[in-house]
Amino acid sequence: MKAKTKFIIRHTLLGLLIFCMMALAFTIYANVCVEKTTKKRIYTSVDSIPHNRVALLLGTNPLNRLGRPNSYFTNRIKTAAALYHAGKTDYIIASGDNHTKSYDEPTAMRNALISEGVPEERIILDFAGFRTLDSVVRAKEVFGCDTLTIISQADHNARALYLAKENNIEAVALSAPLKAGRWVRTRLTVREWLARNKMMLDIWFGTQPHFLGEKVEIPAFHEGVNRI
Repeated sequence: MKAKTKFIIRHTLLGLLIFCMMALAFTIYANVCVEKTTKKRIYTSVDSIPHNRVALLLGTNPLNRLGRPNSYFTNRIKTAAALYHAGKTDYIIASGDNHTKSYDEPTAMRNALISEGVPEERIILDFAGFRTLDSVVRAKEVFGCDTLTIISQADHNARALYLAKENNIEAVALSAPLKAGRWVRTRLTVREWLARNKMMLDIWFGTQPHFLGEKVEIPAFHEGVNRI
């Protein structure tokens, strides 16, 4: 092998090694920032979480890859309904993806919440929650929420809370149960690490939601409504 070829290979491998080390360092940095900033604001009990007028329910696919009910979706719905019935929130923003006519997370969340006894008039649909960033920023800029209770699974909640802090939203989060096999948990953990990297870049570069649009006023809550 010629010396020039060896030189190119050696420097290419060195460049790849440096890139991998930088990517690893950035991933560690992003995750430490998120965990350190948000761990005291994530709750697992409805009884202990403070009241917020509005809760933000983050969307996911109602069905898993096998076409069966998605436990992530089901557990978020049950957690959101429990929060409402406990009197810890007055309205729920169901924010999710609706990029095609055949894929409609917000409507699926609304129907599931109603089946859990949440009144339809207490559910607000956000059809432009394409990403967590969109859902969180729109909660403030479109729906006028300076305080929020965020509902998702714990890892996702941490990222959403970090985004809320960066957008001057006073937020707490209620974590839905996580029931999945070891392989699914591992895959989703890696996916969450990468999502936090993307989130940091979005914050640094000032990425905005795909759509904002006109402001939506959430009506005043009237005491005495039967929640059960």
